[in-house]
Amino acid sequence: MPSPLGDKIRMLRKQKKLSLDQLAERTDSSKSYIWELENKDDPKPSAEKIGKIAAVLEVTAEFLLTEATTTPDEAVVDEAFFRKYKTMSEPDKKKIRKILDAWDDE
Repeated sequence: MPSPLGDKIRMLRKQKKLSLDQLAERTDSSKSYIWELENKDDPKPSAEKIGKIAAVLEVTAEFLLTEATTTPDEAVVDEAFFRKYKTMSEPDKKKIRKILDAWDDE
């Protein structure tokens, strides 16, 4: 029986139309490792793996590990975006800021 963590990973992976192989590749994992996370009773992934999976699925690690919440709310999505933004190159950050500035001009 899958764990809440496994259910969330599977749900988000499918929403993003990612195969097990694609998620594994993007998180430096094996397909079998991702399958185990999704299907084992009590998976025990490392914090590093959870962080990578959360980044690819555009949620927070806290969301994945919290059993009470089954779908990401706006705060989770926003926090994931800001974490991704912080790791962007400065030219990419400038592009995002330009888009926001253009939006404000309307």
